[in-house]
Amino acid sequence: MAGTKVLVVDDSLTMRALISGALERIPGVEVVGMADGAAEARGLVESTRPDVMTLDVEMPGMSGLDYLAEIMDSPRPMPVIMFSTRTQDGAAESIEALRLGAIDCFPKPRVAAPAELDAIIAKLAKRLKAAKKADLKPKSAPKVAKAPPIDWNGRLLLVGGDASNTKSIFDLFTGFPANCPPTVVVQHLGPGLVESMVEKLAEQCAPKVVVAADGMKPEQGTIYLAPHGDAHLVIDSWPNGTLRLLPKDPVAGERPSISLLFASAAKAAAGNAVGVLLLDGNEDGAGGLRALNAAGGYAFAPAESGGYTLTRGMVSQPVAGDALIAGVMKMCSK
Repeated sequence: MAGTKVLVVDDSLTMRALISGALERIPGVEVVGMADGAAEARGLVESTRPDVMTLDVEMPGMSGLDYLAEIMDSPRPMPVIMFSTRTQDGAAESIEALRLGAIDCFPKPRVAAPAELDAIIAKLAKRLKAAKKADLKPKSAPKVAKAPPIDWNGRLLLVGGDASNTKSIFDLFTGFPANCPPTVVVQHLGPGLVESMVEKLAEQCAPKVVVAADGMKPEQGTIYLAPHGDAHLVIDSWPNGTLRLLPKDPVAGERPSISLLFASAAKAAAGNAVGVLLLDGNEDGAGGLRALNAAGGYAFAPAESGGYTLTRGMVSQPVAGDALIAGVMKMCSK
């Protein structure tokens, strides 16, 4: 397989050198150019044809967010990995970058401590692999209409994804009615980002959006996001269940784990649960979704041909990407 060509964009010469040095230590990665801003980057995109771009959020002139929006709205959107500070404002900007379509957003290392970047090389390598395969669409694609209010049938809704699925999560939840089914979410986000994700979703969604806490009872009209930290989020029973935070070891390298949430729902709710896995491939979540499906629940997962596949037991049917909201609401309605 051909290597991954990366263009590094940052207004700091030192930071460009740090990021490029880290990238070149990843097997199969080639840094094909470095740019100090959007203007220089545009020319290098044409001359080097990179597979992926790393982009600084905070740049003078055209900001990284503005340039990202331009990239995502172009006829050929490019996978972009953002680098940002981790102040409160930086966290909000990171979520906005992910909402615009960035694959992930990493914290910038301190200039005096390049070893900080070493700690994220493994995750960066994983993201680069996913980024190269990403099938991006221009953001001008038709917007899905919000679903009408539902007559809830008592089913619990579970959603799993990572940072690269942020735009899909916004697209999904902004289409939900205010009386959506109780919705429990595990999304793999970096430290300090879950709270900003909840704030941004709450501004744009009709349902209530909160950070899940131990002992909460899932209610209709509320979306619960797992907190970032040292615990997994699970459901102990259903109906009338309670959310629990379990301080156990990571599952498939992740904590909180999508698979553990889905597996707990398979045991607690069986046929009264609907799972939506936004991650593609054999990532965290696939095993849990299989357990949910085997227990008689409904499972939506990405299809290789695009869109999703809805399964229950041995029965499966394709669901177009723009029909996901309607499909999920149908499974949660009488």
